[in-house]
Amino acid sequence: MIIIFLSITFNTILVSGSSLSDQVNQTPAAMYNKPGETAKLNCSHSIQNYDRILWYKQSKNRQIQFLGYVYGNNGYPETGMSVKMDGSANKDETSTLTIEGLSLNSSAVYFCAAKRVGREAYFGGGTRLTVLEPNIDVTPPTVKILQPSLKDCKDKKDKTGKKNKRTLVCVASGFYPDHVSVFWKIEAENVTDGVATDNAALRDGEKYSITSRLRVPARTWHTPGMKFTCIVSFFNGNDTIDHSDSVYGTELGQGEGMTREKYLKITQTAKLSYGVFIAKSSLYGVFVLVLVWKLQASSGKQSN
Repeated sequence: MIIIFLSITFNTILVSGSSLSDQVNQTPAAMYNKPGETAKLNCSHSIQNYDRILWYKQSKNRQIQFLGYVYGNNGYPETGMSVKMDGSANKDETSTLTIEGLSLNSSAVYFCAAKRVGREAYFGGGTRLTVLEPNIDVTPPTVKILQPSLKDCKDKKDKTGKKNKRTLVCVASGFYPDHVSVFWKIEAENVTDGVATDNAALRDGEKYSITSRLRVPARTWHTPGMKFTCIVSFFNGNDTIDHSDSVYGTELGQGEGMTREKYLKITQTAKLSYGVFIAKSSLYGVFVLVLVWKLQASSGKQSN
């Protein structure tokens, strides 16, 4: 019940306090450690008269756990927590959360929040901590864009009478750990409309994969040479490196298989060809009948 209550409180004050969250600075944004090591997270703020720093742990199942707080220059960790809280919670000072004896269960996102009694709390951007599993190397993703499928490219209309959109699928696979973010570009512009990315990377054996989809109007995809790029940012423990793949738009009917217009055109051509064939066959039949009639008539005259 305590965890659920803290989760509700966390979400409420996070939303309500978003206006001054840019004055709360939390570092680093991401970090890797090995089991047994110690991790140090820093938090500072520039909000006048705020004198408390609260620390939270958000596990992968989205539950929130309160770790303790710093008031003035003193730290007050919750009982049973293997953490230390040092530094100062006052304006323009730094508070440090130290997590000792890291284990795989320590992997989580840690948040700090600046607070004052009777006032809202304002959260930092969070620190994503991953405790690496033994014997698994940090591995960047392989990125591949799958072009619109044949079914997707059938130029039909939906219930609103609008032409179907085209769906590009970006698959990032074979990476560890799962510190990735995915975004799309059309030409040099970042795009968010029509983008749907998995909420979290999926584990397959030792590695992870994640999928993102981009839906664009048919006319956009059918602009020859239009560049579509999927970029996957991966934190390798020191830097965040971008890995990407690109495809280019094609003319309608190229590389798509059978579209509706192409199908109708082929069907009409086939019907016309069949009609011409029937007409020619009929004429040929009449010609044969006339020829046979003439041969019979000629044969009768010779008999007489």
